[in-house]
Amino acid sequence: MNESVSENKRLNRLAGEKSPYLLQHATNPVDWFPWGEEAFAKAEKEDKPVFLSIGYSTCHWCHVMEKESFEDPEVARLINESLVPVKVDREERPDLDSIYMNAAQMLSGGGGWPLSIFLTPNKRPFFAATYIPKDARMGMIGMTELVPRIKELWDNDRQKIDNVAGQVIEELNRPAGVCGGEAPGADLLDMAYQQLAGNFDNQYGGVGQRPKFPSPHNFYFLLRYYKRTGEKLALHMVDKTLTAMRHGGIYDHVGFGFHRYSTDREWLVPHFEKMLYDQALLAIAYTEAFQETGKNLFDKTVREIITYVLRDMTSPEGGFYSAEDADSEGEEGKFYTWTMEEVRQVLDEEEAVLAYRVFELDDHGNFRDEASGMRTGKNIFHLGRDLAKTAKDLSMTEAELEEKIDSIRRNLFEAREGRVHPHKDDKVLADWNGLMIAAMARAGAVLDEPEYITAARRAADFVRERMIGDDGRLFHRFRDEEAAIPAFFEDYAYMAWGMVELYEACFDATYLERAVELVNYMQKNFRHAEVGGFFQTEEQSEDTISRPKDAFDGALPSGNSVAMMVLLRLSGILADPSLEKEAEEIMNAFYCTTRKAPAAFSMMMSAFDYALGPSSEVVIVGDREAEDTGKLLAALNEKFLPNKVAVLKEPGKDNRRLERLADYVTDMDTEDGKAAAYVCRGHSCERPVTSADEMVRLLKSLR
Repeated sequence: MNESVSENKRLNRLAGEKSPYLLQHATNPVDWFPWGEEAFAKAEKEDKPVFLSIGYSTCHWCHVMEKESFEDPEVARLINESLVPVKVDREERPDLDSIYMNAAQMLSGGGGWPLSIFLTPNKRPFFAATYIPKDARMGMIGMTELVPRIKELWDNDRQKIDNVAGQVIEELNRPAGVCGGEAPGADLLDMAYQQLAGNFDNQYGGVGQRPKFPSPHNFYFLLRYYKRTGEKLALHMVDKTLTAMRHGGIYDHVGFGFHRYSTDREWLVPHFEKMLYDQALLAIAYTEAFQETGKNLFDKTVREIITYVLRDMTSPEGGFYSAEDADSEGEEGKFYTWTMEEVRQVLDEEEAVLAYRVFELDDHGNFRDEASGMRTGKNIFHLGRDLAKTAKDLSMTEAELEEKIDSIRRNLFEAREGRVHPHKDDKVLADWNGLMIAAMARAGAVLDEPEYITAARRAADFVRERMIGDDGRLFHRFRDEEAAIPAFFEDYAYMAWGMVELYEACFDATYLERAVELVNYMQKNFRHAEVGGFFQTEEQSEDTISRPKDAFDGALPSGNSVAMMVLLRLSGILADPSLEKEAEEIMNAFYCTTRKAPAAFSMMMSAFDYALGPSSEVVIVGDREAEDTGKLLAALNEKFLPNKVAVLKEPGKDNRRLERLADYVTDMDTEDGKAAAYVCRGHSCERPVTSADEMVRLLKSLR
């Protein structure tokens, strides 16, 4: 029996699953089925609707709904008598989550997790909601009222159900519109910028009011837009938001890493779960912002995010875990919040006074319960004021203040380690690992931290060795020594991104080969041959009602957006124009959709910025251990130069693997015995230069 499952309760069918989320529900009195034909055959035979519940193991409101309804005997009886209940982990089956989230938005105008969908036995949705309380309250229908209503509707008005389900299916399978041959232009980037700027919160940073989500790909686009246009507000939006987030309670000032999102406008009160993909995407954003601004705070934030991931989210074998819960001991945020009494028990008087001031603590707690508005007595650590001003007020240097703060943090962290930790979702997902590999590799190169590149290589090799089958196909999930679930398009796209970043960080052509292999598989098995772009699944599966194909950049950038960027960068590295053409096809395939609200496709806008050019390729020829080569490589990483790729050729070494992939480098050599940089653009290369300054000057002349 899995250790996650209690031996004191009756087990349902989920007890044999690997998903931590499904195992959390294995002792519910609800007669859960995992997704599969057994459940739908039962629904067909007994003429019952299916209740599909989709969530994930670190989802706070999923836990609330479980405790309130799925552990309740009355609700369980209603569900078991009238419905066939099915549980799905959205992180294991992103295809099902995508299909039914789209359906929920059509049916109810909204979505989120837990996702509660009612289906016909042939998997067609006819009613959707998110969190549903046990009993009706605050205008929300409760499970005790909803389930009998669904049964009554099923028994007495089947035609209405069939009509609604039919309309949803028709909409889900409607092909994307064609834009009559109109080609996208740079005005699309202007529109995306204007939409983001129009919703920018100039007081606190971020887009919109509340809740506020990090959306790191917005920062990627804004930095590139600033480089293209010189629009200072674009850079200000990035600087302001990343600084506010790092100072706010959304950041874990004691143990590092970012929480999922902020429930308020000020970035103070987070939803406390921590997701691997947020750490990866934000690490890239802070790395790029550091390159552009040189702010030490951004450098420090990258290092702290990676410290957290390597310490708490990395398996002994090198793969990266998925998430940490918001709750511990049944209370959201309990692990992360402090009363002043708890602070004073850990710190001496001087430290406690300083912590009180620097982190804006309060004897009565510094935040209020969202529902009641009452102070909780707990504090969320956040930097409420400028440290330079605080240091001046305390007659010390900023460095001295930061040293004292770090001592306080270490003491609090050591004490916090003695608390009951939140649940850790220890499954390893190929797609999210691809993102973290990309982040580790990029940060390692920019910050000159070989340890980060080594961690990225270990994770890449773990996926290669443990998550690929005998037939060479990638698996989506690894847990408990089992690799399972055929990989989705995002797994290939994100992992290809990781391999490209890793190649440019260590210049081992092994990873360039792997990127090419992943892209080749994507092209063969996921590509929409008629109109361009990629489907989420290899083919229309028998157990799904549609084949998703999307470009929306939500909590994560879409697979199509990432694939477009990967294709463009590989096209430059390999001098393969066919990859550039395929990237163009992705943009054209989604143009009708993106031009309506380009800010919702900010990762694709970054790729489109690359496609519009100018872009460049830099081939460094020299011994990587030599000082002159090191200076050229360091100069490439020091400045934010987004639309360039780099290749390293080492004379006297075995370059056959690299030359097989990128044969144009074959005749490139050092210049008078010195390391040389060949800056190429527009499918032609400049004369080699040996000065880092001259190389950067050539690159900057592209803008």
